Amino acid sequence: MRYSELLDGKIGYEEFFSSCDHARSVSLLGAVDGLLQWDEQTMLPSAAGDFRAEQVAALAAVTHARRTEKEQGDRLQSLKDSLLGKEGPRVVQATIQLLHEDFQKQSRVPGKLVQELARTSIEAQQAWVRAVKASEWKPMVTHLEKMFSLKRELAACQRPDLDPYDALLNDYEPGARWKSMNDTFSCLRKALAPLVRGCIESSEGPQETVLRGNFPLQSQQAFVRLVVEKIGFSFDRGRLDTTAHPFCSTLGPNDCRLTTRWDEKFLPTALYSVLHEAGHGLYEQGLPVDWFGLPPGEAASLGIHESQSRLWENLVGRSPEFWEWCHPIARNAFPESFNDVSPSTLAKAVRSVNPNFIRVEADEVTYNLHVMMRFDLEREIIHGNLLVADLPSAWNERFEADFGRRPSRIEDGVLQDIHWPAGLIGYFPTYTLGNIFSAQIMAAAQQSGVGTPQQIRDGEFAPLLHWLRENVHAFGRIYTSEALVEKASGKPVSEQYLVDSLYQRYGPLHGLSPDTPQLL
Repeated sequence: MRYSELLDGKIGYEEFFSSCDHARSVSLLGAVDGLLQWDEQTMLPSAAGDFRAEQVAALAAVTHARRTEKEQGDRLQSLKDSLLGKEGPRVVQATIQLLHEDFQKQSRVPGKLVQELARTSIEAQQAWVRAVKASEWKPMVTHLEKMFSLKRELAACQRPDLDPYDALLNDYEPGARWKSMNDTFSCLRKALAPLVRGCIESSEGPQETVLRGNFPLQSQQAFVRLVVEKIGFSFDRGRLDTTAHPFCSTLGPNDCRLTTRWDEKFLPTALYSVLHEAGHGLYEQGLPVDWFGLPPGEAASLGIHESQSRLWENLVGRSPEFWEWCHPIARNAFPESFNDVSPSTLAKAVRSVNPNFIRVEADEVTYNLHVMMRFDLEREIIHGNLLVADLPSAWNERFEADFGRRPSRIEDGVLQDIHWPAGLIGYFPTYTLGNIFSAQIMAAAQQSGVGTPQQIRDGEFAPLLHWLRENVHAFGRIYTSEALVEKASGKPVSEQYLVDSLYQRYGPLHGLSPDTPQLL
């Protein structure tokens, strides 16, 4: 149901619409904050970082005060008492429930803490950029110690009833618990271990050599823009810019910003980061505009968000059929590199398996090991079992245990991600949840006759995008992530879809059996 349709029958919903108007006014302030943060990572002069931190902190204080106004809390409590559980549109019931939960959680947090978190995030991100350029860890220690301390304090305020890491995890994946996530990771690690080992040790596996060459910046920019436009991203409602760490930011119902970094010697760096971010962007552009700023117009969770980005990046973008379609475009953009390279060779090259140091450039088979490591390390810090100062050694030891090698440069190790400086502690597990959800969603889509190999080969991406719009995007946040995946696929969430997908797509390519271990 559209918001405008509810407005037509406004009688009886006065408090509901007043609450929605208030929530939307808060979302406008949030959009301004998003614009300041997008600018900080793309355009801001390096000397302006300290002042930007003060701007963002000041805005955070104003936004928090507006978000937690007593009148809004009273309205939401009244709505909960009078309408929740009664007959009425599901979208209204869900909106009341979610707005009330959000209000209760935010009201427990002191404004000064919100302000300090906002300031610290900008300061730490600015320090991270400098630390990566200088290849130095020491300048980051104080910033990260402060950030982890503030996030512990936030967790205690927001959800004193939960384990502190669970409280942080719930900011990104509502309802998730770290022990359950740990069980999921253990299950995947065991199921995928033979595939990881077999692919890495295989002498038959493809190499990525053909993806290295001369890829001029302007040609890359035109190429990736054309590709993501073809899959459905609207540049009338978005844009693409350069940054140190790729991200997608939505600043309004018709303003979705993609960013990436470029490597003129290795095409996949930009191509797959932009496909990933465009997957986020397609989700944002597919959310109900009528409900912008309210739960039905917001993403269900970061796990669902990552399912959309990983689906387009990997299940579409690394398929042989994608490269049959994309090959003429790539050859036209980079004749020097691709004139004598077949679509099949390119499709195999983008599915080579190597123990890469960098998570965002990791292959699908080993990717989840990167996530598991970060999940364990950040949880140990939050639980007080690991010091921030000891992160580099803990990182290197764990990386060597999982991948058999150690990064020699700090920027290829613990400094590679912006998440911890930005305060995104508890975010990393959503990448693996996204992989799990995306495999199940794609299987359901293909069973419905969309996103098929032939459609991808023909460059017909609209049927898949339309199916995702109807079965995932249209529902916003009114369902939990697991309920949404089950609604879209007709089956409860299962890691089996991801395990099947990886074995079937990577096993034969590396001389291995596609037979899949059955999860218990």
